[in-house]
Amino acid sequence: MEVLQLLISGLANGCVYGLVALGFVLIYKATEAVNFSQGDFMMLGAFVTLGFVNPEYMGLPFWVALPLVFIVMGTIGYLLDLIVLRAVFGQSQVAVIILTIAIGFVIRFVVGIIWGHEPQSLHSPLALGDFRMGELVLGLADVAVIVTTFVMTMLLWQFFQRTKIGLAMQAASQNQMAAYYMGIPVKRVQGMVWALGGIVAAVAGILYASKGSIDPTAGFIGIKAFAAAVIGGFGSLPGALAGGLIVGIIEPFAARYLPPGYSQIAPYALLIAVLLFRPHGLFAQVRTKKV
Repeated sequence: MEVLQLLISGLANGCVYGLVALGFVLIYKATEAVNFSQGDFMMLGAFVTLGFVNPEYMGLPFWVALPLVFIVMGTIGYLLDLIVLRAVFGQSQVAVIILTIAIGFVIRFVVGIIWGHEPQSLHSPLALGDFRMGELVLGLADVAVIVTTFVMTMLLWQFFQRTKIGLAMQAASQNQMAAYYMGIPVKRVQGMVWALGGIVAAVAGILYASKGSIDPTAGFIGIKAFAAAVIGGFGSLPGALAGGLIVGIIEPFAARYLPPGYSQIAPYALLIAVLLFRPHGLFAQVRTKKV
């Protein structure tokens, strides 16, 4: 029973890591840029939701605020690509990485100014208490996180497989020049990918905030999500989710069965092992790019 309890807790945390990792992979596949501010986007999405929903701010009903949050976060992602990222187009990957790290600092600073630095709780209908089955205690927020993540993953898969925009995004990720000659507006598609990355980050932020309090430092979860993306395979969307689940499951088991302190380094120890023995990730499919 204890193992099952740890497994469910790990799955819930892993789903959040996986969604943030999905944002990493989406943007990387479309633009070949690593957005190290993706975790801070998650945190921003949580605070934007809090600003719309909590009574001390706007006090909108949760389900009314949800589409507004997605619009705001999608717009921020699109404008970030349009105004900031395109200004450094053609620069080295190191320059882009440093820029996204700086964007993360700016997001944390702005959130601290608007909402403060003290932990706050989101008034979310997903946080419905606990459900007991004998000795097993299921947090309904954890169940909501797991179900929502898998639904989100299926929707994204359908989007990329069955819509013209999704197929255009895949083509641009494989070969931008060939996609351009085929009539695909590559720059606009990249902006839409950044918008989609912002929306996915918002979903992760809402789920994360439904499980507990949030503060501007919550964005550092992006470090674990990046490790999850690398473990799963940085070019693989299913691998990103799987990597998040692996990291999430490792943490509670390491905390329970390893000496104190080792649980924090367990995911990174796995990351090192994966980089040594399977550098492309556990679920990556190494193949030649094609449109």
